Amino acid sequence: MARITAGVGVSHVPAIGVAMDTKITDQPYWQPVFKGFEKSREWMKEKKPDVIFLVYNDHCTAFDASCIPTFALGCAAEFQPADEGWGPRPVPVVKNHQKLASHIAQSLILDEFDITIMNEMEVDHGLTVPLSVMYGDMTPEDEWPALVIPLAVNVVQYPAPTGNRCFNLGKAIRKAVESFDEDLNVVIFGTGGMSHQLQYKRAGLINAEWDKRFLDLLTEDPVFASKIPHVEYLREAGSEGVEMVMWHVMRGALDEEVVEVHRHYHVPASNTAVGHIILENKAA
Repeated sequence: MARITAGVGVSHVPAIGVAMDTKITDQPYWQPVFKGFEKSREWMKEKKPDVIFLVYNDHCTAFDASCIPTFALGCAAEFQPADEGWGPRPVPVVKNHQKLASHIAQSLILDEFDITIMNEMEVDHGLTVPLSVMYGDMTPEDEWPALVIPLAVNVVQYPAPTGNRCFNLGKAIRKAVESFDEDLNVVIFGTGGMSHQLQYKRAGLINAEWDKRFLDLLTEDPVFASKIPHVEYLREAGSEGVEMVMWHVMRGALDEEVVEVHRHYHVPASNTAVGHIILENKAA
């Protein structure tokens, strides 16, 4: 059967993608950011996932105020990088495991999660930056080493789903994956965050103490972490900090007890805290 063996939590700061695309990662400002992903890339080479289930949020490329799905599952054969105003990122087309994606869609809906099925969708930096930092430089002529199933979560337009809802969705995704009869190694990504605010009087807010506590809870007490209310994310992590609810989808799909194999935290990167964690199931 297919198995989710590990989870990755990672920020998807758009400037990180720009730094990679413009070949400035060796500049003093960016070196500490990318240093923290060196071990991650080695881990990916060793782990060799067949499929990445990637939870992210769209930034008004696939969706806008006219259509706001809470959970949108990509079921197309492939997903082109989106043009976010300066042309698509020069990265490979994202290719899906359609059979597994369709199986997950059916399982989740029958498990009473109302999933929007996307048979056509472009993907923006929320999805491509996590792939880039975990795999390294790739060109449009390359192929990502793993197939990718995208799940877009609304954390842009209120109301966003609660951490608890996301945590329980992770459990349902695990159930769906484990009921698929193909032998597949699946790694699940939760992306977004960490603390940051992009507008108004608190623009530039970063709360490193809160972020690090969140990472601790993710490893040690994920149920408690999943109960963090929206107002706490807003107060402590800024208006965009609510993106971290997507990390609960990843954590809910793992064992209750996990091994933390790597952690990276750095501030700032484009006025944003960069957080990263790799968790493995103990039985993996």
